[in-house]
Amino acid sequence: MTVAALVLYVIALVVLFGVRSWVQLRRTGSTCLVGISGSPADAGWWGGVLFAVAMVLGLVGPLLAVADVVTADPPLGVRAAGLLLALGGFAATLAAQTGMGASWRIGVDPAERTDLVTGGVFAHVRNPIFTAMVAAQAGVVLMVPTWISVLALVALVAAVQLQVRVVEEPYLRSAHGRAYATYASQAGRFVPGIGRLSATQEVPR
Repeated sequence: MTVAALVLYVIALVVLFGVRSWVQLRRTGSTCLVGISGSPADAGWWGGVLFAVAMVLGLVGPLLAVADVVTADPPLGVRAAGLLLALGGFAATLAAQTGMGASWRIGVDPAERTDLVTGGVFAHVRNPIFTAMVAAQAGVVLMVPTWISVLALVALVAAVQLQVRVVEEPYLRSAHGRAYATYASQAGRFVPGIGRLSATQEVPR
């Protein structure tokens, strides 16, 4: 199962970041890889760094388990549940990326303006890509329960919270004004019904 986790993770990285960026390049003329911006003095910068760390650790965990450097031998039922969760999470991530169309980005360029996507799953959850990625990494933890995989999950959750609350929500409020405020009051932040914002309140930091 450790080999399966490693192969699945590598395929997911290639598809979700490599292939998806290539498709975006063909459709829009840009890979839409904005990357990390700001400085260590900015919370958003740390969100970007933690995201990169999470991706690396998420790969290193299964890799070291395959090499027998760390031990990961959970019960079969746990491994099977992890596999299903990881598969579902990666598939949901790709579906949500596709649903964003030309508005999909990795990172935020404050000078850029993209369409606000509010249809499909986005009508209920504002950040389904991040939700699905966390679910997928949780699945990898169940498949390969090493401290490295757990640390990857913790880093990913922290990165997502910082990116959404400190970077993306203020940007979207600035870019879309009342339209975003109304949308954010109807759709949950990471799951339906939870994390909705008042249509009149400032985006929390």
